[in-house]
Amino acid sequence: MTSNQVFGIVILAIGIALLGVAYNASNAPLDQISNAVTGRFTDRTMWYGIGGAAAALAGVLLMLVGRRA
Repeated sequence: MTSNQVFGIVILAIGIALLGVAYNASNAPLDQISNAVTGRFTDRTMWYGIGGAAAALAGVLLMLVGRRA
């Protein structure tokens, strides 16, 4: 297992954790009220989701590229 693969696994785990935080935050009462009134979630919740998805994608790509190297 190369260092790129290990780093990819760590980044993937961080991304999954951030997605979990975003999911939990979206179910919070304040976010539910914000979503009902404005039709969108709070900025913090959106950034957790975007960052989590980006980190998970980067982790998967690093794992795949690390396997070829």
